[in-house]
Amino acid sequence: MRSLDGLFEALDRQIPRELAEIVDTVSPSVNKLGFDKWGFSTATAKRTLYVAAWFYRHYFRVEVHGIDRVPQGRGLLIGNHSSQLAYDGMMVATAMMLDAHPPRAVKAMIEKVFQRLPLVNVWLTRSGQVTGLPENCERLLADDELIMVFPEGARGSGKLWKDRYKLLDFGTGFVRLAMKTRSPITPFAFVGGEEACPAFFDIKPLARAFNIPYFPITPTVLPLPLPARCSIWFGEPMWFEGTGNEEDAEVLPKVEAVKARIAELLDEGRAARKSLYL
Repeated sequence: MRSLDGLFEALDRQIPRELAEIVDTVSPSVNKLGFDKWGFSTATAKRTLYVAAWFYRHYFRVEVHGIDRVPQGRGLLIGNHSSQLAYDGMMVATAMMLDAHPPRAVKAMIEKVFQRLPLVNVWLTRSGQVTGLPENCERLLADDELIMVFPEGARGSGKLWKDRYKLLDFGTGFVRLAMKTRSPITPFAFVGGEEACPAFFDIKPLARAFNIPYFPITPTVLPLPLPARCSIWFGEPMWFEGTGNEEDAEVLPKVEAVKARIAELLDEGRAARKSLYL
């Protein structure tokens, strides 16, 4: 433990003041020890942002378009999923910290499987991620939080190369939450995740053995990212009237409208790319 504490202390000394101040700015509801009621820790968030900012600025060289379209207050960020290990979610959350004015904290809804992984589950909680349960989303929106949801779930992040940028079926839960809490949905497209972690095979027996959604084989063998250029394209916020208790027949067209807008943003982003890796 002492060696780990020493590592954290050394890392803390490297964190630029500007990054530390961003985390402090977006964390108004923490207690004296720097924790909020969800287990978020400002100390862990600063370390995470320090590492994520390097990937954001120097490795993936992320370009952001339309981030000013994300409205203030509570809301949902809804986008396509990719990149095997949620590098897309990390980069979107980093964009909201570094390039939104004012900076915004994002609570990402994560798969239950990650909450069963030792150490990983603690780090995710401490850095602001929350298990993707409807009741958690509703409570966060009631607190005027900005949450990020990938309606494709693990199926989306684990796409194979042959299925890159194909949107899978969306559930109706995010639209029902938006209607019930009167929250705007901001659609976004993440471009580059498929090239950062292209998966050619999914070894399902190993996935079952490790109790994980998929076991991809990538150019780096494990899902470690290649330095693909990435971009994030935000669309205009979408509002839907209703209680959230409507029949599927009434909700599904709204889901398809969000999905169609994300598909348009993906096309726009892919058409604008000039280089994949250089």
